[in-house]
Amino acid sequence: MVDFPDVRGTLTKKRSMAELTWMRVGGPADMLFQPADVDDLREFLAALPADLPVFPMGVGSNLIVRDGGIGGVVIRLGRGFNAIDTSGEHVVAGAAALDAHVARKSADAGRDLTFLRTIPGTIGGAVCMNAGCYGDYVADVLVSVTVVTRAGELVELAADELQFAYRQSRLPKGAIVVSACFEAPQGDPAALVQRMTKQLAKRDETQPTKDRTAGSTFRNPAGFSSTGRADDVHDLKAWKVIDNAGMRGATLGGAVMNEKHSNFLTNAGGATAADLEDLGERVRKKVYDSQGITLEWEIMRVGERLIDSGAE
Repeated sequence: MVDFPDVRGTLTKKRSMAELTWMRVGGPADMLFQPADVDDLREFLAALPADLPVFPMGVGSNLIVRDGGIGGVVIRLGRGFNAIDTSGEHVVAGAAALDAHVARKSADAGRDLTFLRTIPGTIGGAVCMNAGCYGDYVADVLVSVTVVTRAGELVELAADELQFAYRQSRLPKGAIVVSACFEAPQGDPAALVQRMTKQLAKRDETQPTKDRTAGSTFRNPAGFSSTGRADDVHDLKAWKVIDNAGMRGATLGGAVMNEKHSNFLTNAGGATAADLEDLGERVRKKVYDSQGITLEWEIMRVGERLIDSGAE
């Protein structure tokens, strides 16, 4: 039995993760901690046993929590971590700030972070995943990131210390992003807003934004995101190799590879986490068997499977 420290935020036992993720699946977390602010988070982590697992999450936009739930502590950053400051030389955003909000507020201030507008989720996740679209990535504009280590220390890291690559970064083990500093190019606010409006229209035209998904399921085998340009090549896009394998529209239980965009694994109603993950694995096998290409998951999958969930 763990004696949890006193906190100013909120500690909740056996909190349902299905209610906190876009896919609406998954078992409970042993404990959910929602810190009031950075100091609350630091003190909490410093007082926890070093061997107790800790998992940070944002709004659950790129996440499947397995049906058996998550052991240890899930840390979900909220209002104390969502400030956005565009008044200085750089744009500084809290880890819980929504990517779309950062893009909009920056544009209003004449700062160009427009590529964030169509990316679901929060700044913390965007940094961890080196989120990007239309040829732009977090790595291109990040100056530094502030993290709280597993030991409760507040540390600032320069962007080059994160060793960014396509859809990944390397943070110190157990570190939790609490804010990020961006070098946002100057731009005309009206032009930036117009650009984001066009980006949203294109996204809504091509992606199932009204369905229950977690964003792109697999990384593009090409090793880069769509550029949005007329000369964009699709041969090694995840959706294209899924289509080539005949898996667009494939189903398992309540899970489906979306008909509108086949790289969007979708909870069409009543899916379990096992349905979703197992369908994804079927797609990966079919793509490999038919084309010799290994699809890598972009959606993070965490937690334990239930014994009776069909695991092999």
